[in-house]
Amino acid sequence: MSDEEDLLIDRDEYLANGVHIGTKAQHKDMEKYIFHVKKNQLAVLNLEDTDNRIRKAASLLANYEPEDILVVGRKDEAQLPVRALSKALGTQKIDGRFMPGTLTNPQSENFVEPEIVLVTDPETDAQAIQEARDTKVPVIAVADSENSLEDIDLVIPANNKGQNALGMVFYLLAQETTKERGNDFNYELQDFQPEVERVEEDEETEQE
Repeated sequence: MSDEEDLLIDRDEYLANGVHIGTKAQHKDMEKYIFHVKKNQLAVLNLEDTDNRIRKAASLLANYEPEDILVVGRKDEAQLPVRALSKALGTQKIDGRFMPGTLTNPQSENFVEPEIVLVTDPETDAQAIQEARDTKVPVIAVADSENSLEDIDLVIPANNKGQNALGMVFYLLAQETTKERGNDFNYELQDFQPEVERVEEDEETEQE
């Protein structure tokens, strides 16, 4: 294990927000990011991998103009983190349903032409990933232990079911991308998370 100071944030903060908690299902694509499986069959993701991939994703995103980045999050838990990251970095966003043809149909009123796409869940954001593949646009994805990584170019292994977990990942991603660009970061973790007690978040992470 790395020393605590090697991480973007204290390990205890990662743990308190449930970033490491996977699901009872484990996909073979995610095996190398799983630290171990608990007796209750929940996977535990390796936080060093999570931290490292946040850094890599930030370095990659910093190479793009903000308006050329599209952030997608269909499910309810993803919408606040998506909006916060989009505001912090100045990106395009789709927080809610991704309409078919958004990336592939120039006649669609929703049509956009990003140069890179960031999604919060390979399963619920599958339409966006498919259209990104069809238009040869790279995809960064936050992926849980159960997710397939097909058509994903860069994975951030993390709990993508909990609001606080996603909020922390997107907070750190926004912070590091801003630093990579040489700009000041003027947001707090609370801007990316719902106003709920962490004990409630812990209850939500008992996933199937």
